[in-house]
Amino acid sequence: MPALHTSKHFDAELEQLRKAVLAMGGLAEQQIRYAVAALRSQDAELIEGVLRDEHRLNQMEREIDEACAQLIARRAPTAHDLRFVLMVHKAITDLERVGDEAKKIAKRARYLRLRPDASPGYAEIEAIAGIVAEMLRRALDAFARGDVSEVPQVLRQDHDVNERFHALLRALPGAMAAQPDAVAACVDMLWVAKALERVGDHAKNLCVYAVYMAKGEDVRYIAVEELEQRLRR
Repeated sequence: MPALHTSKHFDAELEQLRKAVLAMGGLAEQQIRYAVAALRSQDAELIEGVLRDEHRLNQMEREIDEACAQLIARRAPTAHDLRFVLMVHKAITDLERVGDEAKKIAKRARYLRLRPDASPGYAEIEAIAGIVAEMLRRALDAFARGDVSEVPQVLRQDHDVNERFHALLRALPGAMAAQPDAVAACVDMLWVAKALERVGDHAKNLCVYAVYMAKGEDVRYIAVEELEQRLRR
């Protein structure tokens, strides 16, 4: 959270920026939920809603990007405030890319060759989607409140998602060999799994930004165990 200042206008601008990025984060989170629901149901209205709202995310990114540039130019923020603005600027790129991945899933839902529940690997897709949705929620909460206590758990979940994705990558060729008529469906599932894995990466990035914003430490390349020790200080 930005600190309070003698200038109420500056405080208002920082709060407006915080609310804008939270609104964008909420929409990105909704996009993933709706995209996975569209995959499950193949509901045309849900699919079109995801595709339509992707344009809203793009517009929000442009508006927040401009707000960050204007705030730096006019207010010359320092210390925690500068970290906040810089991390917002980075976070909106990840949130826009979450929207891109949701769009990919929705498009894939439109052209599924088999019902999802008849597609090899679909049960694991559902499991990965559940983990990724929780990661994104926790990451956005850490970014919004500056409470980074759950960041290590998100990083562990990212490792779990990566392992599940690679296990699926190894398993599906066997399913293709056993069910030649399901080859196209297996390819669909791989595309969806990769999109979800990337969403997990973006959630991880948001956590890294939250730590830098709150603690002033760059933790991109350290182990989870070391991160936990640093956060206890």
